[in-house]
Amino acid sequence: MTVVTSTLSPPDRKITGEALQGTLVDLIDLSLVAKQVHWNVIGPRFRSVHLQLDEVVTLARTHADTVAERAAAIGVTPDGRAGTVAKTSGIDTVTDGWVKDTQVVEILVEALGAVIARMRERIDATDEPDPVSQDILIGLTADLEKYHWMFQAENV
Repeated sequence: MTVVTSTLSPPDRKITGEALQGTLVDLIDLSLVAKQVHWNVIGPRFRSVHLQLDEVVTLARTHADTVAERAAAIGVTPDGRAGTVAKTSGIDTVTDGWVKDTQVVEILVEALGAVIARMRERIDATDEPDPVSQDILIGLTADLEKYHWMFQAENV
């Protein structure tokens, strides 16, 4: 059943919907990974890393809402269920237990890098079908790249 219609053609809506859904999943998982290590970080840089992780969580959650609402606006139902995230995320899982601050930084550099690589593919994929969604993905990627840089600078 399609309740919400779109001005996009069905093929363009499919491509854009897949890009938005993949983005939603990656953002939800990024927020979960960042929160998991946020609760378990230890080490001399505990406080600064702990606080920076909250910024990533806020960023991911805010953009996830924007992406999900864009999907809904073009008639694609967003799926942020745990099972969907677990099956389709591009981020590696993290271990349980305490995690040294230096390892947390490495985890975030890797997670952000994985999401950014997938975002760039989605930016390319949405160029023709939907420049409006592409614009959202470009802005999101710029924000992700900022934190990727900041976490890399932590381990110099």
